This record gives sequence, C-alpha cells and structure tokens, in this order.
Amino acid sequence: MDDNLSPAPESDEGAPPSAGAEVPHAPEQAAGKKGRARRTRWMYALAGAVSAGAALGISELVSGFDLSAPSLVLAVGDAFIDVTPPILKDWAVDVFGANDKNVLIGGMVVVTLLLGGAVGMISRRLPWVGAVAFAAFGALGFWLGNDVPLSETALTAISAAAAAVSGFASLLILRRLIEKGNRPDRAAAAAAPPSSDRRVFLAATAGTAAVAAGAAVMGRSWTERSRMRAASRDEVAQQGLPRAAERIPDPSPSQISAAPGVSPLVTPIAEFYKVDTALGIPAVDLDSWTLNIRGLVDRPLQLTYQQIMSQPMVERYITLACVSNRVGGELVGNAKWLGVPLRTLVEEAGVRAEGTQLIGRSVDDFTVGFPTAALFDGREALLAVGMNDEVLPFKHGFPARLVVSGLYGYVSATKWLSEIEFARWEDFDAYWVPRGWAKEAPIKTQSRIDFPRPGQVNAGPITVAGVAWAQSRGITRVQVAVDGGPWREAQLPDELSIDSWRQWSAEETLLPGRHRIMVRAADDSGEFQTAERTPVRPDGATGYHTIDVNAV
Repeated sequence: MDDNLSPAPESDEGAPPSAGAEVPHAPEQAAGKKGRARRTRWMYALAGAVSAGAALGISELVSGFDLSAPSLVLAVGDAFIDVTPPILKDWAVDVFGANDKNVLIGGMVVVTLLLGGAVGMISRRLPWVGAVAFAAFGALGFWLGNDVPLSETALTAISAAAAAVSGFASLLILRRLIEKGNRPDRAAAAAAPPSSDRRVFLAATAGTAAVAAGAAVMGRSWTERSRMRAASRDEVAQQGLPRAAERIPDPSPSQISAAPGVSPLVTPIAEFYKVDTALGIPAVDLDSWTLNIRGLVDRPLQLTYQQIMSQPMVERYITLACVSNRVGGELVGNAKWLGVPLRTLVEEAGVRAEGTQLIGRSVDDFTVGFPTAALFDGREALLAVGMNDEVLPFKHGFPARLVVSGLYGYVSATKWLSEIEFARWEDFDAYWVPRGWAKEAPIKTQSRIDFPRPGQVNAGPITVAGVAWAQSRGITRVQVAVDGGPWREAQLPDELSIDSWRQWSAEETLLPGRHRIMVRAADDSGEFQTAERTPVRPDGATGYHTIDVNAV
C-alpha cells in the first residue's frame, strides 16, 4: 500500500497555513463581534434617551416663552394624577408628603428617558420607529396640553411640534454618527468602531444632553418669572395689604410655650405645608382675573381683585390640616390669615335656601365642596388674600383662596380661587369625592409629640412637648402617658383661638432603658380623641401619637 495514502499525523503543524491562521482566532473574533454589537445597542439606547430628553427640554423652553404654551411634562403629569388609583395617591402623600409632586415629575422624566432608550434600540433595526414614536409624543402632548386651563391651542401645537421635531432630529443625527463608526468596510478591519468616531458620538451625545438640560432649566426659570409678571404680586406687595377692620394682636408670651422642640405657634410661610393637585403653580393675570359668585343665588357677583381688596377685612389665626396627614404627621400648620368673611359676600349675593353646598373652583378647575351651613354656624370662613402679614404667596393660592376653620383642606381650602358656586348638596361631588374620599370632612381632634424625637434621649428629667388641634372647637386638655402608665395632665399656654392649634408640654422622668410615650387631647366637649387607629382614607386618620425612645 502506498504510504502517501496514510493519515497525516495530528499536530499543530499539520494544518494548512491558511486554516491554521484562522481557526485559533475564531472565538476571539466572535467575542469581538458580540462586544461590538453590545456596544452598538447601548449607543442606540443612549441616543434615544438623550433625544427624549431633548424633546422634554425644548418643550419646557417653549413653555417658558409664553404661559399659554403648557409644559408637556406638567400636562402629562396632571393627566396621570387624574387617572392614578386612589391607593397609589395615598401612598405617595404618606411616603413623600409635600414632595410627592416633585417625585412624580422626576419619575415621569426617568420613564420618558427609558422609553426613549427603548425607541433608540428598536430604531437600530427599524429606523422608522423613531419618527413614529416622536410623532406620537407630540400628538399626546398636544392632546393633553390642550386640556390645561389657560392654555391656547395654537401655542400648545407649537410646543408639541417643537418637542417632537427636536427629539426626532436629535435621534437622527446621533444614529448617523453611530452608523458612520460602524460602516462595513471599517467593521471588517477592526473589532470595534474607531475610537475617534466613538469620541465624536459621545461628544455629540453629551452636547445634546447639556442643551436639553439647559433648555429645561431656562424654560422653568422663564416660566416662574412669567408667572410673577402675569400675577403682578410684587406690585400688590409694594402697595401693601389693606388694614383689617378687625385686627388681632400678635401672640403674647403667655400664649407661647417655652418648651424645647415644640412647633412655633405661628408656622412660617416657608415651612407651611403644601399639598394640592397642581404640578405647576397657576399663573393669574390680575388685569383679567375676577371672582365669580353664582349658582343658586339671587344676585350673582363678579369681583375684581381691587374690589375684593376694598372690602372690609378681618384677621384670624386658623390652623389648616390635610386629610392625608397621618397620626403624628406634619401636614398641618397655623397661620394668621387676612381676608373678607365669606358670610359677607354670600349675604350680598343672596344664597337661596336650596343652595346647600358651596363649591369652590380654582383657575385650574380643581373643586371643593362643603355645606353652606358652615358659613352660618359661627365658625371662621374667609376669602383670604394675606398670610402672616404678607400678600398671599403664589404657592398658597395668590391672588385669593378659601380658608374655613374645622374642615379638612380637600373639601374647603381652594387655592387660586376663580369661582364660588352654590348648588344642591346632592347635585355635585367635588374633585376628591368620586375618588373615594368622604363628602363631609370635619377635622378630628388630634395631638402630636414634637419633642423628643424617636430614638436615643438622656435618662432623667425630660420635657415632652408638642401641639394639639380641634379647629372651631378648641383644645381644653392634653395628657401624656409613659409605658402604659397613668395619664398625666400637660401644661397649656393661654389659647390663641379655638381655630388654632395649641402648644403643650409635660415634665416626665425616664429611667435608663426603652420607653413608649403617648399623647391625647380633648376638645371643648371634654371628650378625648379616640385611641382607635384608622387610616387617612376616607375622612382623616385617628389614634394616639406614640413614640419609642431609648433613655441612656
């Protein structure tokens, strides 16, 4: 047999040179392709996310030029609030408190960027998806923005179109930069796009992101300045508030507790809680703003700001509380309000006997509703234009708002008020009622421990202090108990008013170790608040505020 037919010995040298040069590097080449593909996918995702950010930024910039061009972010956010399940809203307020709107806006921006990233990745294979996605973004923005109060259709269309075009143009440019670095002739010569091309793409991406962020910041800044110009609050502030026909003195030393850590008797404006459905503070042009009083009245009224400011005014200390305030929570505050007694205006309009519900409507169409009887039962109810000796701040309702003692804010405290309507009780449900909250919402007697805070404290004598409230009834007693022991009477400064919260303090001695401190309060009926723990829904939380401390 011919030896040339024998199998060749297996060795690294036995393969033909061409095969030997390729086979050992095949896994490495495959890995390079996978790495390049992975990088490319992330580049497309980054391009999509940055392009979505550009759309948002341009929307904010256009909105800043004119208040009639709504922010698409806020328009979508307002629509989201309207369809959000009540349980989710309750959770947001409970967890984030007055910052719930900021969290919502931040979450919306993050979701938009993530969706933009997904669009960018899909457009790698299907380039037309980017055009469709940004066109849909613009259409949605126009649809929702057009429903925003005070918006104009033409300017809303311009804002939506500018956002859609800028987003798609950014995606188109960044995609071309990616494709330039991945041309077939270059891909065959290297395992990854040339570093110079990547640097150009990253520089363009960073530049687009910077422009988007700058546009958003500038737009928000212009929006706030435009709101102030439109509202002319500074001009009103320079003229000063009218002198109240019924003035009240500042709190006397006997009305203020000296206990450490207790909340101030009058809450500073900067610290006063803010909870509402508005993502952006509505801008009110005082030249065109009027307050309309209509519905089941004999003489409908239309009052300008100047006419309201010329009415006889009174000052009142009134504590406001949010129904979402959990036991021991901070969604409550006390302020000095300046305003026109609502009863005066209602009597001038001549409300009819069947007008059993007062509906307050804001410029952004938010509504509250409460029994008309609340205006005639002796409680304080104001059309407020001033707060703590200042013109009503923007965020608290400038130019005018409702303040009603003894009712939770969601049924009474309309900010940015534009209309008061009288209707039958059974004919109208205000904003929060169809969303699962009670239609009648008198404030419950509550008390709170401000000091000490839960955690470590010094053993020995300690002052326990806080505030208690029962608006329109007043607080008459506060008691403190430690470790389930007997209730001890707390010290109460003189009462500021039955409509204001009352500070309290108690002296206790804590031995080293863990302790539980509880507080309860009684109103003018002599009855103490209930110990039963209930959630905030549907008409306010109940229960004793309890804290745990470790004395060392």
